[in-house]
Amino acid sequence: MLRSILVALDDTPGAEAACDVAIDLARRTGAALTAAAVLDRPHIQDQHEPTPPGGAAFKERRDAALLRKAGVDAEAAFAACAMAAGDLPFTQLILEDAPEPALLTAGAAHDLVVIGRDSTLGREENPDGLAPVIEALLKDGARPLLVVPPLAPLPRAHRASGEDGATGAIAALLRDGEHALRAVTPTGSGILVGYDGSIPAMRVLQLFALLGLDEGSPVRVLALGDSAAAAEAVAEQGASYLRRHGINARGVGAIGAKPVDALLAEASAMPARLLVAGAYGTTVGLRSIFFGSTTRRLLRDSPCPVFVHH
Repeated sequence: MLRSILVALDDTPGAEAACDVAIDLARRTGAALTAAAVLDRPHIQDQHEPTPPGGAAFKERRDAALLRKAGVDAEAAFAACAMAAGDLPFTQLILEDAPEPALLTAGAAHDLVVIGRDSTLGREENPDGLAPVIEALLKDGARPLLVVPPLAPLPRAHRASGEDGATGAIAALLRDGEHALRAVTPTGSGILVGYDGSIPAMRVLQLFALLGLDEGSPVRVLALGDSAAAAEAVAEQGASYLRRHGINARGVGAIGAKPVDALLAEASAMPARLLVAGAYGTTVGLRSIFFGSTTRRLLRDSPCPVFVHH
């Protein structure tokens, strides 16, 4: 069960959407919400740079002004969060350290870290639209992340148990020659899980189930394989585990070796309100998504929030 949520605040569209998602999730689940603003004092005051004679006083004044602005920005972010939260209480947390160590430490005290896909956390740059701190939180963080795209709040969970029987997005990829994907088991829409039977995939599946993030939505577990039978068996393994937790889950097997294409296409076609992924590695299959450019593409291009853990 989800007990505590940490959301990182700033003024980017993704962070604003993340705040809305965290508030909605806390309201629905009863989890305690903490909103964190990062001042990044080390990069403001402690960074080493050449200082010309007589320049030390100027640097001190400039750094003090930057720190004051960071404080003002933090208060503005808290005010915006309070306006969105309404009567939902939340704890304000000001983090003095740089974004990576600050969120790694603060995140360990919570069940889930929610962050905007394009968050800058004050001073970080993200030229490709993906917050640099996300990689550190995935590699070294103790808790799962919910990465939220700009202007795409998590829709309210619906409790319908029907199935739409649609896997058209996968079928549309049949044109892709030897790497073609072919749906073999249709299932319901709602939440999409990428699964390959690896230990990391099992771990994120367990966290998803124990935190209750399905909230009654039907779940589609997608697995890839060299054959339809093999892919379906792996997908059913993940779906079976979720069903033991009372989750309405069905497996979808697909032939192919382009997991990111499959996940992004299927998430768009469902459409999914949440994408769950936790596998990584270097072999063919869903394990390949958590290395390098493929990881970044999954997080950067997902049409919905992504629940991830290593």
